[in-house]
Amino acid sequence: MTVSGAEFAATLEGRGFDFFSGVPCSLIEDLIATLEAHPRLPYVATPREDVAVGLAAGAWFASRRPAVLMQNSGLGTSLNALASLSLMYGLPVLLLVTWRGYGGKDAPEHILMGEISPRLLDLLGIPHRVLAADTVDRALAWAAATMDQAMQPVALLVPPGVVELGHARAGHADEGRGPIDASWTSATLPAALTPRLSRLEALAAARKSLGREPVIHANGYICRESFSLGDRPENFYMIGSMGLASAIGLGLTHARSETATVVFDGDGNLLMNLGILPLVAVLAPRRFVHVVFDNEVYGSTGNQRSISSQSRLDRLAAAAGYRSVAAVTDADDITEAVRMALGSDGPHFILAKVTTEEAEAPRIPYTPHQLRDRFRASVGAP
Repeated sequence: MTVSGAEFAATLEGRGFDFFSGVPCSLIEDLIATLEAHPRLPYVATPREDVAVGLAAGAWFASRRPAVLMQNSGLGTSLNALASLSLMYGLPVLLLVTWRGYGGKDAPEHILMGEISPRLLDLLGIPHRVLAADTVDRALAWAAATMDQAMQPVALLVPPGVVELGHARAGHADEGRGPIDASWTSATLPAALTPRLSRLEALAAARKSLGREPVIHANGYICRESFSLGDRPENFYMIGSMGLASAIGLGLTHARSETATVVFDGDGNLLMNLGILPLVAVLAPRRFVHVVFDNEVYGSTGNQRSISSQSRLDRLAAAAGYRSVAAVTDADDITEAVRMALGSDGPHFILAKVTTEEAEAPRIPYTPHQLRDRFRASVGAP
């Protein structure tokens, strides 16, 4: 007995799941194809599974009930995101994990992961069940109730033969949308950038243009220095999950398109998640402002050099297809770039080259759960 992708999607919708992200697996290709063409259930194909976890976090902040689809090999990719984002902050999400290597039968690269997948979930403390075609509704009812009550991820392991293969037509609900037609090219960006401001000064300049927009802060000194300039409940401070601030912001604005979302990112964070740049360009969120404070070093670990000293991140964003890209080095230009971005259709990318100077700044005094609850309330979630 198997369940079709259409039947699975209908049951997911019936249990309140209304936002999906993930990386494909052939064991659930019929479900993914159904979601890709679904008029009500958004599915975002991400370059990595941890990025999908980040998008799901942003969608949950926007009052969605998210699910992440992944092969069990993606559990390895997702371990840090699950441990230092979903579990640490207490962010509910359903993990639909296909079980390659089930029963020791599969290609060689799947055997070990197939053997240890349940134990990985046990080590993380993620409640899980094994899905069967005749238990889909009961399993999803359990998953929805458990993740909402425990405020954490839950998982369903999906063995081979549960979901029918290859009946739904692959396609996208927004099929036919081409890349953004930017009226400029990367050649219009300045040839050289000489930093003049510390990151603290650049953060102060960027904050001048903010109203009540939610701002996702990349982990490290960006959080601490911004906090020292004045706390606001609309600030979500990342403690762990390096590289995922942009994914969380993208998930928030994709799930709630009328919400202007700002990301304060760092060069080290963005370099860990370069796949986010083309994903932003393809999704084309109209109210998304991505500000990268680039000091060309990893400040939290002793100022080791990052490769942004040799590769211009603004040019990468331009090539990816952001609607506008700016590269700025002084306070007035930073303030104006953020102001213009918030007042026009995006997505927008702003590179602020800054010095390596770091301010004495306190650690964030809130617990992860306090940060979660006040931020979600600030964006209007019940």
